[in-house]
Amino acid sequence: MIKKILILPAIVALLAPSAHAQKLFEGPTRYIPVEVDRMYVNGIKYLVSIQKDDGTFSATGTSDHYGSQPGVVGLAVVAMLAHGDDPNRGPYALAIKRGLNLILKNQNDRTGYIGSSMYNHGFAALALAEAYGQVRDPRLGPALQKATELILNAQKRSRAGAWRYSPESTDGDTTVSGANLVALFAARNAGIGVPQESIDKALQFYVNCRSTDGGFGYTSPGGSNNPRTAIGALMFALAKKKEGDVFKGAMNYLITNQASAGYDHYYHYFLYYAAQTYFHASPQLWDEWNTQNISKLKGNQAKNGSWPGGNFGPTFSTTASLLSLALNYRYLPIYER
Repeated sequence: MIKKILILPAIVALLAPSAHAQKLFEGPTRYIPVEVDRMYVNGIKYLVSIQKDDGTFSATGTSDHYGSQPGVVGLAVVAMLAHGDDPNRGPYALAIKRGLNLILKNQNDRTGYIGSSMYNHGFAALALAEAYGQVRDPRLGPALQKATELILNAQKRSRAGAWRYSPESTDGDTTVSGANLVALFAARNAGIGVPQESIDKALQFYVNCRSTDGGFGYTSPGGSNNPRTAIGALMFALAKKKEGDVFKGAMNYLITNQASAGYDHYYHYFLYYAAQTYFHASPQLWDEWNTQNISKLKGNQAKNGSWPGGNFGPTFSTTASLLSLALNYRYLPIYER
């Protein structure tokens, strides 16, 4: 049984749909602030500068283990695609090709599994979905189909109807599930068949992990935090289920806990999901959050275009920071409202 929580009236008003809100979301996006584009281009140039011929990323003098993982490489590819340049002939075409080659090289020909964890697989599959139809590469369609089938088959093995670290896992957690459910939404946008039953089961798993404060736990209710709550809220937004208590309760939690939002070990991970969540919530909430995020990232960006990486390394922190700005462009299908 889902426990009810109180939603602040002011937040409900901000989340309520209106003709004005639709106009703001669906209007022209050509007026990108100069400072945002400057930050974004400098960030992409940094990633390109540390990319190896094999598609991996490695910053000299730093611990950047994650830069060689196909999931992080996939997110870097998505960040480049999100700027809207021609992925076949534009300034980042070679970097995008190298990243996709790395993902395809790491895909098991028989099972479709990419990398060594479902984190890697989900984010790499997202990159395939966003590149499919944009990048001229006949390998992408079959690879995306196999990657999607792997996600669906892994979910069938799970008693929770979700995903964990291995495709053989029988349980689930809200973070790994977020990576793979986003990949399913992106694959469906790309024209790959994804049963609605799979989406519904995954959403029910999040409902089962929902805490009384509106946030989401890791494998069960309790222990809510900002990153997991942003993930859970985004799943319901992408499923077009923003009018119910689950999404509104999650936004209530994020707004109430804004002062400590993501200022921990998972700050950049939080940014990636929070940007999309606030974008889907309402024009006013998005504008306020985006303005603050731009200011913080502008102050934290290094001269070489990177953002400090903490324990996850500069490739991931820079990529996640870029993706938190990418909603200003609204170029990719997964960013459509």
